[in-house]
Order: sequence, then structure tokens, then C-alpha cells
Amino acid sequence: MPLQVLSIQSHVVAGHVGNDAAAFTLQRLGIEAWPIHTVQFSNHTGHGTWTGQAFAAAHVRELVDGLDARGLLGRVDAVLSGYIGSAETGEAIADAVRRVKAQNPGALYCCDPVMGDVGRGVFVKPDVPQFFAKTALDVADIITPNVFELGLLTESNPQTQDELVAASRTLLERGARIALVTSARAETDDDIATLAVTADAAWAVYTPYLPLEPMPNGMGDCIAALFLGRYLQHHDIALALSRAVSSLFALIQGTDAAMPRDLNLIAMQDRLVNPAQHFAAVVL
Repeated sequence: MPLQVLSIQSHVVAGHVGNDAAAFTLQRLGIEAWPIHTVQFSNHTGHGTWTGQAFAAAHVRELVDGLDARGLLGRVDAVLSGYIGSAETGEAIADAVRRVKAQNPGALYCCDPVMGDVGRGVFVKPDVPQFFAKTALDVADIITPNVFELGLLTESNPQTQDELVAASRTLLERGARIALVTSARAETDDDIATLAVTADAAWAVYTPYLPLEPMPNGMGDCIAALFLGRYLQHHDIALALSRAVSSLFALIQGTDAAMPRDLNLIAMQDRLVNPAQHFAAVVL
């Protein structure tokens, strides 16, 4: 039986962010993805205008109840969450995680604390960062902030790799076992780093910086799914980091100039599994 991931995050009709990045990515890795949508928009908000609505927390709870009624929660190997519209929705996700773990104690929760980014600042409701800081960290096994979100969660401004590792371990003291930090500075301006940190070890993968303007949306959603999927398959953090980053680099490198704000996910889908270049994880 293939691995099963319950993915609870946003949905867009056109484009690849949230579940529309994560679910397909997991499926290409050979993992069953069961998506629950927290919003349904016509397109992602990076385009500036969109239509649609955010779903109430009751929508998430109702769907989880339906899965439970069919005896499916015990088959879930991991829960993945991304963008949420409110802390109330976050609490519904945390409850879903607890219910899954009650039936399958080995299940993991990978939390992508989508809150903001350098340049854009915070783009979620004020109660959402508090949910991540006070509730999500208590139940998460893996947390995947970008550098801006790491600073927000730790009330710090980490810049160097030593500071990023130290800030990550501050998060781990509050519950999670692995921190995946994206969009980190490397030793040179020509490279960018992605870090994986545990309580007693840390790794980095360095890739060339791709100066796309604008950068496509959905990269964080995709790498969270890539890392979780690879980690579920072999439980090797360094290998999961290397494979996830290599796949994401290939995907970004294949951005379609006609659609610069969107991941070229379908055309580049084979690179999710077999990237052209492999970047090794370096022990820090």
C-alpha cells in the first residue's frame, strides 16, 4: 500500500500553489495525497486580483469527520498543512493531526507556517502567527519556515547560518523534531541555501541563485511536499534535503517565461522525480 498524506491547505483553479503544488508533487513521488482545501480561489494572490472564498473551520472538521467515519484516519502516514485563512482553521487542522496520531502514533505532521516573506512582510491575519507559535509547534514533527517566518516565530532576526541554526533549535525546543529553513543566504551572493536542522545536527544544500523576477509562487508549498515525501520514503534527513532541493531547483529552472509567476509543474513533472542536477547535503 502506498504512503498516505492528508494535505490541508489552499486551492486555486488555475496555477500551482497550496494543494495544487503539494498534492501533485506527492503523487509524482508515488504517495497518495488526500487534499482538504482551506480556500478556493480562481488564482493565487501573487497575480494581484482573484475571486473565490476562504472556507470556514467547520468545513475542515466535517471532511475529517467523514474520513474518520470510513476508518481512514488510521491509514494516514503524515499530515501536511500550508496556508490557512484564520487561527480557527488552524485549530481544526491541529485537531485533525491529534486524531490521526491517536489512531496511528507513527504519523508525522509537517507544518509549513505560511505567514510572509522578505519584502512582502506578513500577509496573513494577525491571529495566524499566534496559532503557529502557540499551537502548531506543539503538535508538529517537521516545520518548514522561510527565513522571514523563522525570525517571526522566534522574535529574532537571524542572518548568518549559525544564527539560522540557533533560531531553528529554538523552535525545536517547542516541539518539532526537524526544521527545514528555506531561502537562506549562502556564503556567496551567487548561491542560496536550504537548511535542515535537528537538536544535534544540521545540513545545508547550496544551489545557484536563479535571478527570476518575479519568482514563481508556490515554491515553499512544493519543497515542503518534496521534503516530507522523501523523508517518509527513507527517513534520512540529509538525503531528503538533497533530493527535495535538487528537484525544486530543476522546477524553478524550468519556469515558463510566458507564466513567470506560476510553477511550470506539469511540463517539468519528470524533474520532480529525476532532477538533471543533484546537489549534496553538507554537514554544518
